[in-house]
Formats: sequence, structure tokens, C-alpha cells
Amino acid sequence: MKLSVLDLVPVIEGGTIARALSDAADLARCAEAAGYHRYWIAEHHGMEGIGGAATAVVLSHVGHATSTIRIGAGGIMLPNHNPLVIAEQFGTLDALFPGRIDLGLGRAPGADQRIARALHKDVNRTAEDFPADVVELQAHFAADTRLPLLATPGQGAHPQMWILGSSLFGAQLAAMLGLPYAFASHFAPDHLDGAIRLYRERFEPSATLEKPHVMAAINVLAAPTDEEAVLLASSMDQSFVRLRTGNPGRLPPPVPGYRDSLPGPHRAMLEHMRQVSAIGSPATVAAGLAAFAERTGADEIIVAGATFDPAMRRRSLELTMEAVSGIVG
Repeated sequence: MKLSVLDLVPVIEGGTIARALSDAADLARCAEAAGYHRYWIAEHHGMEGIGGAATAVVLSHVGHATSTIRIGAGGIMLPNHNPLVIAEQFGTLDALFPGRIDLGLGRAPGADQRIARALHKDVNRTAEDFPADVVELQAHFAADTRLPLLATPGQGAHPQMWILGSSLFGAQLAAMLGLPYAFASHFAPDHLDGAIRLYRERFEPSATLEKPHVMAAINVLAAPTDEEAVLLASSMDQSFVRLRTGNPGRLPPPVPGYRDSLPGPHRAMLEHMRQVSAIGSPATVAAGLAAFAERTGADEIIVAGATFDPAMRRRSLELTMEAVSGIVG
């Protein structure tokens, strides 16, 4: 089972951006030592509890802290950017860390409509332009002379490009372009099965990829016991409920019995959105990951999650890898 890590660079209550960035480097080093294949950061804006907005800059920081693990964006929200600028950024990363850079592309803004105004963007129009912008970005990396200006750095770079999705749109685009596809089932589970099926059915081989390649995301938190894992996971549960109820903030400390304390509608919302999860002891996590792998047939699985104490996330990565390798559980 090929496992990777998705990190939101969480900023904890009482913590700082500097600490979050240091913790991100520590997490990436841990993932590398444990045998994870990729370490990805997602672009989010205007969120007090997430420190990865300047995704390419954070990836450079992480790249210098590691040596072999692939690092990348999961993803860059392309409607927020000009393809030339992204080509320059990821061309630079490819030059710094050759053979290690991934570029996952999404068409969501990575925040609410305020980001469109702050970036002076018409997000609806730029989202419609997303397929053309992806093709333009490919042309920059391919040094296509039909472009009026070639990206430098960028031209001739070889980041591995992915299309990200939480609906059927991304699946169709990834299939049409012959690119690998990653589905955000850790927070958007509803279209998981349909999107993967559509991608595989419509996939057209390309110079990049001969056959479909799927990565699916799942929330994972492993601890020595089920009870401890559930307690630690209450931090990200609180964060998600606060976000969905219009009160986002920094990652809070765990709260015993948190889900049981929620009003019925909030608990149902949380359990629905977090249904793609494996939270518990190593044996529980191993069983959950095995079931998820069987359900999706994914070529890779990327694990998401956050803990108030960063050391517990690192321990979770280690226990998870040991569990799926048959060392634990």
C-alpha cells in the first residue's frame, strides 16, 4: 500500500506561524523516515488556523528539511493565479529539488468569496478557464514556443502534474488530459466512487501517463488505543465544526466526548463529512485503510489529519506505516 501525507500546516491555539512551519518540516522528515511516498501541502487563504497559504514557499522550506520524499501542492488553486507565475514557482522548486516535485491543481478558490476580492479575481470566470489554464501550464513546462513568453524558471521543468477534485468535473478533466487524479474524499466523500469510476472509464492515455492513476484521501489518526485516537481527533473535529458554522480559528486542544456533546444536526454533519476516516489503534487503522483501498482500488492513498500536539501526528504516521506494513496489528 503506497501511502502519502497531506498537511494543512495547522496553527494551534497559543501557537505561532513560525512554530507551524517548524512542525511542518518535522512532519515531513518523519514521513520520509517512515517510508511515505509524498508530502503535500494544500493552498488555503485567510484562515487563522492554516499556515500553508504561500504554498511554494513552504515547500521550499520542507524541501531543504528532507532529501528523498516527493513534496508538492495538494493543491494549488489555479483560479487564484496566473499559469506563468505557477510555472515559475514550480520550475524553481524543480530546479532546487529535481525529481521530487508534484503539482496538484484544483479549481476552487481555497477560501470564501472574500479571496476573490482580495486577489482582484473573478473566480467564476477563472474557474471556467481552469482547463485552458492547465493546458497553458503544461505548455510552459514543455517550452512550447507558441506561447508569447516562456517561463524562466519553468520551461523544461518536470514537476509531476495532478488534477485534484471533489466532484465529477476534475475526474473528467484528468481523464481527458491523461493526468493522474487525486480525490479529496477526506472532506468531500459524496462523489468518491462515481468520480473514480468516471475517471477510469474516460481516461485517455497521454505522453504523461499510459493508464489511469488514482490517489484518494482519508482522515487517519493512529494511537495506541481507539480511545486515545478518538480523543486526539477531537481537535480536528472541533476545527471542522467551527469552520462549517462560520467560526473558524486555530486548532484547539482535544476535548473528551466532543462528538457526544454536539447538537444532533452538527454531529450528523460532522459524521457525514468525516465518514472517510480510519481513527483508532493500529489494528483499527490498518483495517480501515484496507477497506478503503478495496473500495477505491486506489493506486495511492494520502492520509490527512491534525493533532494539537504535533508529536502525536508524527507518532500517528509511524504507527500507521507500521500497521500497514504488518509490523503492528
